[in-house]
Amino acid sequence: MLNIRKGTIDDLPEVHSLIKELAVYEKAPDEVTNTLEDMHWDGFGENPIFRFFVAETEEGIVGIALYYIAYSTWKGKMLFLEDLIVTERLRRSGIGKMLFNAVAREAKEIGAKRMKWQVLDWNEPAIAFYRKIGANLDGEWINCNMTEEQIKTYTAD
Repeated sequence: MLNIRKGTIDDLPEVHSLIKELAVYEKAPDEVTNTLEDMHWDGFGENPIFRFFVAETEEGIVGIALYYIAYSTWKGKMLFLEDLIVTERLRRSGIGKMLFNAVAREAKEIGAKRMKWQVLDWNEPAIAFYRKIGANLDGEWINCNMTEEQIKTYTAD
């Protein structure tokens, strides 16, 4: 029995474990610096900045879809799917599609003009899934980011 539902504060320990599992899969196990305390504050504090769905079985949480609301200057309100994670032993069982469907329904319900996400160029199973559902895979845009250290040391001249 599988249940897809909105995540709660009580889900955070299992969600954090899945995030660590994803980091191992993406060959970056030491890159997760986000803590349970951060997630508690950022997701359920005074100004929550993310939301999530969970896939739950009798074993516990086996998948998550974490997202946030953003804004496009060209299109308006958009939903950004930050991560779609299914525990490794249950991948390719349809759970990812169920979580994706929940997020897509949420995008419709909030009136999002766009839904965006990223996928690593070597993650062929995910790329195949996104192609199968008819998503646009845009190779034109380059992702840019700054680390926490770069932000701290940045000087605007």
